[in-house]
Amino acid sequence: MTLSSRHPLMDGRTGDSPLITAYRGGKPSRRPVWFMRQAGRSLPEYRELRKGVAMLDSCLDPQLASEITLQPVRRHDVDAGIFFSDIVIPLKLAGVGVDIVPGVGPVLDTPIRTAADVAALPTLTDEALEPIREAVRLTVDQLGKTPLVGFAGAPFTLAAYMVEGKPSRDHLGPRTMMHADPLAWRALTQWAADASGMFLRAQLEAGASAGQLFDSWAGSLGLADYTRYVAPASARALDHVRGLGAPLVHFGTGTSELLGAMHDVGVDVMGVDYRLPLDEANRRLGGAVPLQGNIDPALLSAPWEVLEAHVRAVIAAGEAAPGHVLNLGHGVPPETDPDVLTRMVELIHSIQPS
Repeated sequence: MTLSSRHPLMDGRTGDSPLITAYRGGKPSRRPVWFMRQAGRSLPEYRELRKGVAMLDSCLDPQLASEITLQPVRRHDVDAGIFFSDIVIPLKLAGVGVDIVPGVGPVLDTPIRTAADVAALPTLTDEALEPIREAVRLTVDQLGKTPLVGFAGAPFTLAAYMVEGKPSRDHLGPRTMMHADPLAWRALTQWAADASGMFLRAQLEAGASAGQLFDSWAGSLGLADYTRYVAPASARALDHVRGLGAPLVHFGTGTSELLGAMHDVGVDVMGVDYRLPLDEANRRLGGAVPLQGNIDPALLSAPWEVLEAHVRAVIAAGEAAPGHVLNLGHGVPPETDPDVLTRMVELIHSIQPS
């Protein structure tokens, strides 16, 4: 299981890029930085392009998804594009009734709450992922030596949406199901793992140089439940892309107490949210794991001198890790001034790697 010789990681385009070098624990030529949700609502050119186009429709239009992915790379000079899509796209492509409702988030036509519901789920086919592969190919052709990061939702987060049928604050439904009907829960998370794994594999094989698994809602879990009921499915999702040679990143929000267990599912890099200082994250991971993060998104609207001091402190805290990629400790808020992001990238690039 290897990438094509024409893949950017294999043909010399991105293998020595600052991002991939840092992900692999080497010393990059400049400090790499990219932002989660950098291709999105904070950019006026994005809002203009998306006018009148539903979210999932924009994700499944290869030309549109590619252009949205490229916009922040052009504007901010970040060191990676993050593929523009959504974690529920694999559900949509499998035939599950789901939509992104403005102001709400992912909403399913019918929640998945019983063993019979799980058994009735359709199967995602490789052919259905062709729009994803085409969007990645279009994007990589334009990015040149800048890597594309592919992504997928982790099985717990996908399953949480599927059980609740919509976003939730406390995720009581999936947390109940894993204990009340563990066999149904296992089947559901295995389905989600395979869907996410296939989605991520399609991106990597088509040209993405790294992959990130997002577990947005794993922070609602204690360590014991995560280890028993969630980690096996996350490992299964990543099994779809192991051996390709692309660095793999794992990120969750509110998951400071799960950091070691999330790394143990088998990834190369750990993303750290804004709640945990990078030096402490490095200590918890034994000083052996490259880190990504963790500028607090709340400070993007603070006075520049406050933000600059914070960025410098994040860089200092990440120095002891084997590698460090600057990112936010969550996504770019929609109200962020894009010029602040550009200025922050310039600041990060002006500080020489140590």
